[in-house]
Amino acid sequence: MPIETGPLLLTLKLASVTTVILLLVGTPLAWWLAHTPRRAKSVVEAATALPLVLPPTVLGFYLLIFFSPDSPLGAAWLRVTGTALTFSFQGLVVASVIYSLPFTVQPLQATFEAIGRAPLEAAAVIGASPLDRFLTVASPMALRGYLTATVLSFAHTIGEFGVVLMVGGNIPGQTRVVSIAVFENVETLDYAQAHALSAVLLVFSFAVLLAVYSINRFFPVRLR
Repeated sequence: MPIETGPLLLTLKLASVTTVILLLVGTPLAWWLAHTPRRAKSVVEAATALPLVLPPTVLGFYLLIFFSPDSPLGAAWLRVTGTALTFSFQGLVVASVIYSLPFTVQPLQATFEAIGRAPLEAAAVIGASPLDRFLTVASPMALRGYLTATVLSFAHTIGEFGVVLMVGGNIPGQTRVVSIAVFENVETLDYAQAHALSAVLLVFSFAVLLAVYSINRFFPVRLR
């Protein structure tokens, strides 16, 4: 029986867009957390890690309220785009970025902390600007952290269910990702399609874990 490809393609699109945004947003946040001595660091770390312990349906419920047209953000989005942020692909992207944020920030923060300040200070001595030090010294040394963050963020987004269901619902072609499709197939007793989609996710999940362990083995962080 052919596998339903619509949810698979939409899931890959969502995970790809989310991962790119997470790397852009998570890099400066992880860098700041790795180097700031401020007391606010603990508060920011706790807020960033909140999706790890908060039930996805609870997070999805608050995001649904926050994204609704009655909220300031939802109303502003509706005025600018003409569409609601809830039950849309754009809403799924924003929700996924929030939900998967710790899977990007924590590996990067740990890597930046392991690198330390000594290589950056050495580069500063020879006249490298802060941006040069980050791009030519810190980033190459943080390769393992970037690879791990990318793989984990991508995989975690693919496995979303509670947040996706609350914020996006089940709209074919817009918000019906693989996890939602599996749930619906089970509800309608279409076990053959549920097995097919679940098998794809099972193989993918194993490949992700294998990739993470391989990255940690073959790309060690250069410690300070």
